[in-house]
Amino acid sequence: MLDHWKQYIEKFNRNDEEIIVQMIPNSGAEEWMEREVPRFECPCKRIEETYYFRWWIFRKHLKQTKEGRIITEFLPDVPWAGAYNSINCANGHHLAEARWLKQDREMPWEYTDFWLRGSGNEYSYSSWIISAVYEQALVSGSRERAVGYLDDLIRFYQRMEETNMTRYGLFWSDDDRDAMERSISGKGLRPTLNSYMYANAEAIAEICGWAGRTETQEKFRAKAENLKERILSLLWDERAQFFKVIPLEEKDGIPESLDFTRISEKHNVREAIGYIPWGMGISGKKYDGAWQFLMDGRYFKTPFGPTTAEKIHPDYNHPARDHECLWNGPVWPYATTQVLNSMIAALQDGGSEYINREHFLELLSAYADSHYRICGDGKRVNWLDENMEPDTGEWLARRILKEWGWRKEKGGYERGKDYNHSAFCDLVIRGICGVKIMKEDTLIIDSLLPWGAWDYFMLEDLPCKNHRITVAYDKDGSRYQKGRGLWAEVDGVQRACAEKPEKLVIGL
Repeated sequence: MLDHWKQYIEKFNRNDEEIIVQMIPNSGAEEWMEREVPRFECPCKRIEETYYFRWWIFRKHLKQTKEGRIITEFLPDVPWAGAYNSINCANGHHLAEARWLKQDREMPWEYTDFWLRGSGNEYSYSSWIISAVYEQALVSGSRERAVGYLDDLIRFYQRMEETNMTRYGLFWSDDDRDAMERSISGKGLRPTLNSYMYANAEAIAEICGWAGRTETQEKFRAKAENLKERILSLLWDERAQFFKVIPLEEKDGIPESLDFTRISEKHNVREAIGYIPWGMGISGKKYDGAWQFLMDGRYFKTPFGPTTAEKIHPDYNHPARDHECLWNGPVWPYATTQVLNSMIAALQDGGSEYINREHFLELLSAYADSHYRICGDGKRVNWLDENMEPDTGEWLARRILKEWGWRKEKGGYERGKDYNHSAFCDLVIRGICGVKIMKEDTLIIDSLLPWGAWDYFMLEDLPCKNHRITVAYDKDGSRYQKGRGLWAEVDGVQRACAEKPEKLVIGL
């Protein structure tokens, strides 16, 4: 049993200014993490520490309400939130983390109930909640729970069609409602909501299959295929080799052009959102060229993660006097999570000419490195906030809000501290450790750890499909004394092994 993690909790608690307490105070963090967090260790201590830091932050956001428990985004109350200070834009990230809780298997379903049947406003921001519910059912082995929500999920999808579908067969969205305000691309036919809705339609079709609703399944499968065709044919800029936004100020308006060669430079830009299709199940070798820009310092690469817009655009990282949350270049953990999700999909489902496992580890390490702040006295402390200056790693919104005197209408003192707007632990579990979420009763381990990069890692006691999983890599077998190479245990019994990190397939 790995128990080294407790030293991290002591450090986090010691350095923390505990401003707002919800269900679980810092004094209860160790007990909660002992019960709920799958153990992880690796030789890269910044990734290991960040893994536990993110779980430590996650429990801060568990909130008891009259409608059950929810997961918050901000700890301080913010004026634009809904009931109980809830915001839906990152609930897909929240559910991605919550599905791996060891004991509290009910919490994700309570949270789902709040958004689909309670007072949560699921229409406030763009959302892939249907896909998240589907994957939660796969991980938990609770298909019947997802089937129970099927009518709610269909109702959500249909309302989005009524309010956001355009004559072009694509959904229209406002960048602000995509939680990406002040982006260069702006409003229009965006890879964000359209990719989310493709994944949502596919998820409904799968859940309909579980429910035996064949006619509805075929209907939503067709919706998904039609939407995918429109995304690939209209949002792909062949010359730029990238998925882009077709600018459109109003849903029922007429765009400047559907041809990117005729769209003005003002909004014609490569942005990190162009990688979202892979993470939502849309890909193909024809579109692989987009990955050539990610790890290129001329376009997206920085020491702290990808910029939200390419550096070569004239409006890249242009400051605004009246707004602290810009998506025209700053690094956002929300976007970094989406890019890493898409890298996992691209690398595990066919590979790429332009990115590899080394790039994945490099970007995940950079993401981990961003989880810090240098205090006024020079002390470096674990930190998570809203957005960052790409080249310095300074938390940008925090600096601006502090300069403005922590205005109450902006959320008050340290609004962005412990900001729960992204994921990290799920990326370690599915990327480094390679635990794939499968439709079948099969466990597939497809680790993205580059061969020779580490001598060991272990993920211990992970809940998956009503089993407990341990995945480990031990280069020479000396650390865990259970064999050389990559191996996996199911309910305490070793079921597969390989000499190096590669795909393991285990029937459950």
